[in-house]
Amino acid sequence: MSTDAAPGTVPDGVPGQEQDPTRPRSVGLAVFALMIAVMLAMLDNMIVGTAMPTIVGELGGLEHLAWVVTAYTLTTAASTPLWGKIGDMYGRKGVFLTAIVVFLAGSVASGAAQTMAQLIGFRALQGLGAGGLMVGAMAIMGDLVPPRERGKYMGMMAGVMSLAMIGGPLVGGTLTDHLGWRWAFYINVPLGGIALAMVTTLLHLPRKRAKGKIDYTGAVLLTAGITSAVLVTSWGGTEYDWSSGVIIGLSALAVAATVAFLLVERRAAEPVLPLGIFRSRNFSLVTLIGFLLGFVMFGAMTFLPLYQQTVQGASATNSGLLLLPVLLPMMIVSVLTGRATTRTGRYRAYPIIGGGLIPVGLFLLAQLDVGTSRTTSALYMVVLGAGMGFLMQLTMLIAQNSVELKDMGVASSTTTLFRTIGGSFGVALMGTLFANRVRDTMTEQAGAAAGAGGGSETPAQLDAASLERLPAAVREVYEHAVADGTHTVFLVAGATALIAFAASWFIKEVPLKGGEEAGEKPSGPSLEAEGSGARV
Repeated sequence: MSTDAAPGTVPDGVPGQEQDPTRPRSVGLAVFALMIAVMLAMLDNMIVGTAMPTIVGELGGLEHLAWVVTAYTLTTAASTPLWGKIGDMYGRKGVFLTAIVVFLAGSVASGAAQTMAQLIGFRALQGLGAGGLMVGAMAIMGDLVPPRERGKYMGMMAGVMSLAMIGGPLVGGTLTDHLGWRWAFYINVPLGGIALAMVTTLLHLPRKRAKGKIDYTGAVLLTAGITSAVLVTSWGGTEYDWSSGVIIGLSALAVAATVAFLLVERRAAEPVLPLGIFRSRNFSLVTLIGFLLGFVMFGAMTFLPLYQQTVQGASATNSGLLLLPVLLPMMIVSVLTGRATTRTGRYRAYPIIGGGLIPVGLFLLAQLDVGTSRTTSALYMVVLGAGMGFLMQLTMLIAQNSVELKDMGVASSTTTLFRTIGGSFGVALMGTLFANRVRDTMTEQAGAAAGAGGGSETPAQLDAASLERLPAAVREVYEHAVADGTHTVFLVAGATALIAFAASWFIKEVPLKGGEEAGEKPSGPSLEAEGSGARV
């Protein structure tokens, strides 16, 4: 790993630690700006998920619904390694500012979209910027804050993420009901403007120039493999038959790109994803569990609001509040589990407990139908949220504890990458299953009556106002169709979560590495890698 800095750089990546008497205040303000940027990236998907029924009701295109989320997460995942690498080589501040501008441009364009295709394209641009926001904030934190202080700021960052997850659905629902769904995107502009101004004026970093070369070949192959695989899950059975040439060709491309990527990474001097870290059994297991966790978590957060608004008659605002039974237990259990692990140094039981609770919660949610009360569905969601809480932070902790200190950063970014990819796969596949099931149920139960009430357009009208305009018979059939689609989605998610539960039993109780040694480590090189996901 090369960390050569330009002349004049303060050693250890802690600029002005001794020379600047105002450092505590200036660092606090700079970290606050980073938190706003992280909130932008975290908040966006939660807001948009709640607004999706209304968006689809205006723009149509139920069969493409999943891609509004998938396009965002896909470009976020694919761009993360490159953002980190470019930041290492050319300076983090300029790259981070660029990421904010790209994200804001995508937000404004998404809010102005007139068709579902435009919205998907602009969401991809927005996700490209989001990848730079997340990795840039974590890497800059390493440059600014020495190890002894870093825990305090990282705790604040975790609090911001939890606030975004809890407040996102409420903010999204309120904006959708009172200002229109376009403000779910426009709200990013004032927040992003504050972050842009604060980073520009308050953030002062040493100029760095690493000798490493960007692994463009690996990055292109990784992007091609991820994109092809997600397209297969999204288009298969909807846009094209599973046996069509397009699906077969995309499948072959996904396999070929993955194989080529593995070959390239084995020989690359600065690989995007070093393969050596997978020699650790624990690391490989928690990476798999993180992938599956992303798969079921993104699916749940996407389709629960659809069920609540369509079948249970909740407004967009209320459906955001009704997600709290998932989010609050997830946050509380995550905090308590982290404290218990720190106090005892033991953690193996928690992934097993969480891995067991998640499929139970999902199978309970698969029982939702048109007669399920909000209280009952809330209790089911509590089980799911608690299970997620046991795994959210522990997968990262175990991954970091499974590698050497010099690989801490790449372990963190790889775990995050696989969770994001899992989310992309989950939303795409579940979106396909949901759309197919809704269409099949409508055809089976309604037939000509559905055509009289809106026919092929009905499945796209998911917002409450549109449902009220349907004939009573068609509306009742459609509610049953959405309940059937929800049942299918959670049944598949529950079966998938069983794999994570099985994998959790094979995790070994490796003693947690103490913080004393890490605490004396110079902060620059170690946390740079931690945030960037790239080795320099």
